[in-house]
Amino acid sequence: MQGPRPVVLSGPSGAGKSTLLKKLLKDYENIFGFSVSHTTRQPRPGEVNGKDYHFVTREEMQKDIDAGEFIEHAEFSGNMYGTSKGAVQAVQAQNQICVLDIDIQGVKNIKKTDLNPIYISVQPPSIAILEKRLRDRKTETEESLRKRLTAARVDLELSKEPGLFDLVIINDDLEKAYSELKEVLLEEIKKTEESRKS
Repeated sequence: MQGPRPVVLSGPSGAGKSTLLKKLLKDYENIFGFSVSHTTRQPRPGEVNGKDYHFVTREEMQKDIDAGEFIEHAEFSGNMYGTSKGAVQAVQAQNQICVLDIDIQGVKNIKKTDLNPIYISVQPPSIAILEKRLRDRKTETEESLRKRLTAARVDLELSKEPGLFDLVIINDDLEKAYSELKEVLLEEIKKTEESRKS
């Protein structure tokens, strides 16, 4: 694949991935881009096809998966989700660093491809702090909170596998976590900025 190396961000919900990404996108406008995932679920009100997701039928998606068009895919609550090679290439074609927000299973699947991204795991300092962050959001029911914490424990355990990530950021101090994230991406950011000038 041509263009800057993509970035795979992984970590449990509430670890602070979105907050770190927002800072990055604000500081480096137009340097980063998101690949638009595919899903077989129905669009929610306000979601735009091709912007929020590529909304497709199960048959279409399965056909493309079988043809090797997907970097990773998974099934949640009866719906399929995935990242196509084309979606990543579309970002790279804009000369942007493609950011993929992917769960640990997806990370393992990407390891089997020729994508060669920078793998970063964003983690909470502890499960207790993660639980507090999720509770403070006030967006979770008790049951969904339990599910997220169980998933987080599995995620954190699996992420200890040696060599799985290029960088593990323990997000207990946002500024420190952000400078670690920037440092690991600086080389790609510089390359991208330079290739824009030429």
